[in-house]
Amino acid sequence: MQNEEENTVCEEIKEKITTFLKELFSTYKQEKDNLIPILEEVQEKFGYIPKEAQKQISEFLAIPMAEIYGVITFYSRFTLEPKGKYAISVCLGTACFVKGSRKIMDRLTERLKIQPGQTTEDGMFSIDETRCVGACGLAPVFAVNGEVHGKATVKMLDTVLDEILENEKGVTNENN
Repeated sequence: MQNEEENTVCEEIKEKITTFLKELFSTYKQEKDNLIPILEEVQEKFGYIPKEAQKQISEFLAIPMAEIYGVITFYSRFTLEPKGKYAISVCLGTACFVKGSRKIMDRLTERLKIQPGQTTEDGMFSIDETRCVGACGLAPVFAVNGEVHGKATVKMLDTVLDEILENEKGVTNENN
């Protein structure tokens, strides 16, 4: 029974990807130079670049899958794994590291029980390490869904996580 359910979910996702890409491809010429803009739109829509999307982009642009994979893994803004509802990144660049960002990362992994590059089982949180977000004057920094928290401390991180969890409890209770 579970395999049937998984297959149904996979087919639904594949259909969503195909529908989205069909519309997206109608706005682009079949030129290799369009790879990055197409990947950016897929990333924005799905939160990552699904393998099915890579296959269809490969066919549309006549670019080998290996080349597409190489581009995705080269640019840090692209990801092959779904991110959590709350994508948290901690800058470990020199200025942030010197001012204590490792303690922030350690606390984050301790609280969420995942490592950088992973997403919690419930899909709520994901963690990433970044290198220099251009806010060195605010070091150390972490960001939640792109919102930067400067002059960060472990206590500040705990407060932000507690607020997110409290808000999520309210959302869950409203839906029941």
